[in-house]
Amino acid sequence: MDTALVFGEVGFPNPLDILEAMFTENEWPFERPGEDEILVETTGGWCDYRLFFVWREDMHALYFTCSFDMKIPQENRGRINDLLAMINQRMWMGHFDLCSEDGSPTYRHTIPTRGLSHVSVETLEDMMDIALAECERFFPAFQFMIWGGHSPEEAVSAALLDCQGEA
Repeated sequence: MDTALVFGEVGFPNPLDILEAMFTENEWPFERPGEDEILVETTGGWCDYRLFFVWREDMHALYFTCSFDMKIPQENRGRINDLLAMINQRMWMGHFDLCSEDGSPTYRHTIPTRGLSHVSVETLEDMMDIALAECERFFPAFQFMIWGGHSPEEAVSAALLDCQGEA
C-alpha cells in the first residue's frame, strides 16, 4: 500500500484498507460489509467490545464507535443521561452515549482527515487503544448505577477509585 499518496492528486487512501491489513496481520476476525465499513470484535477485561469504523470520503472523516456488550434496560435509560454527562466531562477525546437501536453504551469518535495525505497505522492504533481504555475505565460506572442502584455520582466515584499498594 502506497501511503505517500497526496490528497487531491491520486486520491486519499481508504483508512479501512489499513485497518483490514492490521486485523489480518493480527489474525483478528472482522467483517467488511462494504468498501466504507469494517467491524471487529474484541474481548476486554470487563466484557466484549464491538468496534465499528465508517470511512466518509465525501466528508474527509473516519467515524469510529466502540460498543459495550451490555444493554441498558428500557426503564433505566432516562437515568443514564446524568451518568453520561459526568463521564463525558472526564474525557479528552470522544464521548459516550447510548446506542438508540439496542441501548448499549457506546464510545464515539470521528477523525477529520482533510489536509492529511493518509491516516497512519499509529493513529488508528491510538484511536482503538484510547477507546478500549476509556470503555474499560467506565464500564464499572454503568454496572454500579444500573445493576448496583447507585447514583451517577457514586457510580463514577467508585469506577474511578484509584487503588494504591497491593493486598
